[in-house]
Amino acid sequence: MRAEPDIGAQSGARPGAPLVPRIEFREVSITFDDEMVLDRISFKVAPGEMKVVLGESGSGKSTILKLALGLIRPDAGQIFIDGEEITHLPEEELQPIRDRMGFVFQEGALFDSLTVFDNVAYRLRERGASEEEIERKVMRMLAFVGLEDAADKLPGELSGGMKRRAAIARAVVDEPETVLFDEPTAGLDPPTAGTICELALKLRDLRGVSSIWVTHRLDDVRLFSSKFAVRAWGDRAPSRDEGNGLRAVNTKFLMLRDGRIIFEGTDEQLWQSDDPFIRKFLGFEIFAGEARGTLSAVRE
Repeated sequence: MRAEPDIGAQSGARPGAPLVPRIEFREVSITFDDEMVLDRISFKVAPGEMKVVLGESGSGKSTILKLALGLIRPDAGQIFIDGEEITHLPEEELQPIRDRMGFVFQEGALFDSLTVFDNVAYRLRERGASEEEIERKVMRMLAFVGLEDAADKLPGELSGGMKRRAAIARAVVDEPETVLFDEPTAGLDPPTAGTICELALKLRDLRGVSSIWVTHRLDDVRLFSSKFAVRAWGDRAPSRDEGNGLRAVNTKFLMLRDGRIIFEGTDEQLWQSDDPFIRKFLGFEIFAGEARGTLSAVRE
């Protein structure tokens, strides 16, 4: 039997009440320079759910995040955040919606002249939080990402992985219900990338955070589909227990190709897909039209 998360409890919904998606795209299309980037895509991100968006470079993955934040507008279709359509909202009405979301940029995008502490504190200070509250929340988040000893360092003194961890702390310091990750493991060595993924696991499993995780890395897929966090908030290492049949049912995968969604479902369904493009993406070898892969090695 699978371990099913109590998403209703995480989202504050009444028992039996229908869940409003944190994010919903309905038939969304957008074109840049006469090139169709997204072509009538539709999907939902439920409360407490992680949606891992896969695809090759230029497939429109990061465009989804910009649309969800209202940074760009679709040519057609509708976008909803917590049940509110944002497709045509003016900027002054979009900002409060953005304030309820966290965003982790691919390169971290920290302010070079601010210390790690002040980078993480930036959102709180913008909203007028007291210095006592800022101190408490920032140090709690820095402990969560393992950077409590780097609070006084400048970004230039940090490694690439430390910068990404600081960026995650900044994105979640005010405890948003939704976080968007734009290829946060790109360019990192495997152990460091694994650490970044494990932080996202804790947000998913311990805090019930909804998220979209954009990536082209197969290692991210393997980790999110095989691990889950069970220990206390602040503990770095998530546990893993596939032997008892426990699976990450609060994670779904979505694959883009040529601006269209060609797959959406669980990791089991993804690995079992017979679509040639998906099988090639997953590292399967194709001989004479017959797919032969290393599924057992990948899943171990």
